[in-house]
Amino acid sequence: MSAIAFIGLGNMGRPMAANLMKAGHRVIGFDIVAEAMQAHANAGGRTAASERAAVEGAETVISMLPAGEHVRDLYLGEPGLIAALRGSDVLLIDSSTIDVQSAREVAAAARDAGLEMLDAPVSGGVGGATAGTLTLMVGGTEAAFARGRPFLRAMGRTIVHAGPPGAGQAAKICNNMILGVSMLAVAEAFVLADKLGLDRAKLFEISSVSSGQCWSLTNYCPVPGPVPTSPANRDYAAGFSAALMLKDLKLAQAAAAASGAPTPLGARAADLYQMLAEAGLAGHDFSVAFRWLSGVDRQSVVGE
Repeated sequence: MSAIAFIGLGNMGRPMAANLMKAGHRVIGFDIVAEAMQAHANAGGRTAASERAAVEGAETVISMLPAGEHVRDLYLGEPGLIAALRGSDVLLIDSSTIDVQSAREVAAAARDAGLEMLDAPVSGGVGGATAGTLTLMVGGTEAAFARGRPFLRAMGRTIVHAGPPGAGQAAKICNNMILGVSMLAVAEAFVLADKLGLDRAKLFEISSVSSGQCWSLTNYCPVPGPVPTSPANRDYAAGFSAALMLKDLKLAQAAAAASGAPTPLGARAADLYQMLAEAGLAGHDFSVAFRWLSGVDRQSVVGE
């Protein structure tokens, strides 16, 4: 059993912390939201009054925060955790989805302080976090990855060492750019099928076993019916919200601009999810793109 400090007990962090406890670890949690702290305590976890208090006596620190600014503030701010833990043998794991530059900056500061750190963003949504079936894309040294693997395995099913610090974040934003673009393509195809009078079930039957096959279609179909477990059958209750997809697409575009990579489809997908969010659908599952496209006119999205 290890003592783990878990910072960030939101929709993803709380079930991830719960799975660490199921694996036999002692988890001391902290979150700025009192209700999240209470939920962690109700699940059998311990809570602390601050981030600094949470890491006292911890062997591993895991963070799950909204954005790069929050991660930088946690680890590099005054007083930051890296300064507090300098020279110790504590392993740092950040599972937030943030920009690559912030991940590399924090990892470099940790290295300079004699600490090992992993960036380990996740894919799989709240359902995967609860079931312990997340995919974790991990950046860091081989030694840090070996240390962190037992904790990562308690939270996920597929654990991939993507490369050096920042590689986990790079893998996450590239993967989610594929997902965002492909979901829009699938949604557009069903919108067109409706307009042409083609039965949705027939399109699914054909495309799911032919060249149109992709995860967004066969596992997460954005129309009700063909895939019973998809959010489309629950009024698009968020497994992975449109707001989070927009966040990841913006991160991908920032990385593309910084690296000089041409990503025209990724850029257009970010624009369309921005429009969807402005239409009041940010809190719905990102597959709500089908419902949104079904209700807008062609000119507003094509620009004719």
